[in-house]
Amino acid sequence: MLVLTRLLTMVLVAMVSAASLAPAESGEEVMLHEAAADGDVERTRQLLASGAAVDMRDGARRTPLLIAVQADQAEVARLLIEAGADVNAKDAIEDTPFLYAGAEGRNGILRHILATGKADLKDTNRYGGVALIPAAHHGHPETVRILLETAIDIDHVNDLGWTALLEAVILGDGGPVYQEIVRLLIDAGAKPIADRGGRTPLDHARSLGFGEIAAILEGQGRG
Repeated sequence: MLVLTRLLTMVLVAMVSAASLAPAESGEEVMLHEAAADGDVERTRQLLASGAAVDMRDGARRTPLLIAVQADQAEVARLLIEAGADVNAKDAIEDTPFLYAGAEGRNGILRHILATGKADLKDTNRYGGVALIPAAHHGHPETVRILLETAIDIDHVNDLGWTALLEAVILGDGGPVYQEIVRLLIDAGAKPIADRGGRTPLDHARSLGFGEIAAILEGQGRG
């Protein structure tokens, strides 16, 4: 019983210590998060001018910029980026403004982020994928095109053992959007890397009945 009491005391002390070290979120930072979510450009500008911390985190460790990206509030995102917001700040589930913009096709915001020269092209999401992989998976050809103009690793393999090309085939519907993404990746030099089971993008396209994608892969001499 004594040991249990001591353990509980240690846990409580640790919790109190951690809480005391965590930065308190002021009213202005709370309002900045809200302004970002609402797309309130003027309020965002006022709060930044009054000194609100641009990278303060909410309970999910999201910064105002990440919230603006998630809400697709491009103008607020631009203001926050110009104010020096960290485009690589990770939240509790390893999303960042850069990774989220790429994954969800927030192309205007993505261009602003890339223009800073600060986006970490090697950074990965919770599945171990660089921004190009979810962009291909989610069917965003323009986003794929934008990212292919950078030095991002086109053949990066995520924790599932898949590349952007594999995800475009396996997780797509074989339709025109995914055909375009496959073409973009092929034209950019994507390699026919097989999955962990030894199946290539062409193998998957054939087994899924994606004849157009299979023809694209065959036409480029890629397995």
